[in-house]
Amino acid sequence: MSTETLFEEEVLEQKVAEHNLIVYNDDVNTFDHVIESLIKVCKHKPLQAEQCTMLIHYRGKCEVKVGEYEKLASMCTGLLDRGISAEVH
Repeated sequence: MSTETLFEEEVLEQKVAEHNLIVYNDDVNTFDHVIESLIKVCKHKPLQAEQCTMLIHYRGKCEVKVGEYEKLASMCTGLLDRGISAEVH
């Protein structure tokens, strides 16, 4: 394999994983609900979910997960079903 082919494969792999699941702050959901949702839907550890929730609250949004679009889209749907504002970029 040439160096150029290897580089193209690396770039392709990076493009596949470039999507972000973003959760937005709102005035409706409690900290506990968001933390619990991130643990159940996004498979966060409790501390990670708590840290993300604080960032959501104080910054207005947080990238809670990075990965392939299909996986993130299903997580996004799970969060939306729980009343949490989220989208995949």
